[in-house]
Amino acid sequence: MSNASFWRGVLPALTTPFTEGEAIDHNFLGRHARKLIDAGCTGIVSLGSLGEAATLGFDEKVAIVKTVAAALDGRAPVIAGIAALSTAAAVRLAEGAEAAGAGGLMVLPPYVYSTDWREMRAHVAAVIEATALPCMLYNNPVAYRTDFQPAQIAELAAAYPQLQAVKESSGDVRRFAAIRALLGERLELLVGMDDCLVEGVAMGAVGWVAGLVNALPRESVRLYQLARQGDAAAMELYRWFLPLLRMDTVPKFVQLIKLVQAQVGMGSERVRGPRLPLEGEERETALRAIGQALARRPLT
Repeated sequence: MSNASFWRGVLPALTTPFTEGEAIDHNFLGRHARKLIDAGCTGIVSLGSLGEAATLGFDEKVAIVKTVAAALDGRAPVIAGIAALSTAAAVRLAEGAEAAGAGGLMVLPPYVYSTDWREMRAHVAAVIEATALPCMLYNNPVAYRTDFQPAQIAELAAAYPQLQAVKESSGDVRRFAAIRALLGERLELLVGMDDCLVEGVAMGAVGWVAGLVNALPRESVRLYQLARQGDAAAMELYRWFLPLLRMDTVPKFVQLIKLVQAQVGMGSERVRGPRLPLEGEERETALRAIGQALARRPLT
């Protein structure tokens, strides 16, 4: 699939559904992925932070990719998030994801260890080189403590043709312009934070790796479409959506997004330890915000 289309549109960062015993609910997983594509999403990103990938074993990760790929049956690409404690483990996961049916990779810095550009470049380069799949670099310095600067991204783009896109989650919308200034149209730019969608699109982003889309796919797709069209109606929908979209950018984003899923009948609150479902005043505050938004839901 060409660079011009592979990374465009709304790409859900898929949550991982669990049974009461914390096993992966593969039946729900496949159905959920299909529903998101039916709603207008253009691909699925599995094994990301929202998918609780750090709590999943190698075999579980490969099985998730296989389930989603089988469920979509070629209708849309499955993009596998590749993060691990070691470079060797990340390379093995990239190879396993390709064998399981992934059509692309989202390349992350390693878990836990963060250091200088020399080491981080070597790590992501090894993952990019592990397969012939198109790759998206994921820059999230808040979560992973590694910040890929625009000049470093340009260096990778020059060295690796299969690096086709960047998911930018630094929170600094100026990064889009800085990358464009260095690379022109060489890389596709994707928004990686839900509450930066309209700003990111205005600065040239063509895709959105989204979180709340797991619960509200129609609203997410519509917001992306309006933003891309430059339609003034985008701001009206954005204002309604922002209290929920901001749930994507706080430490308990997984619990919050799964809570929204549960409230709209698109999943359950179950998470895998060390995470626990929200409770007490924290949960009640979230439920009030969710209830207020759903009471004014624009697309019903």
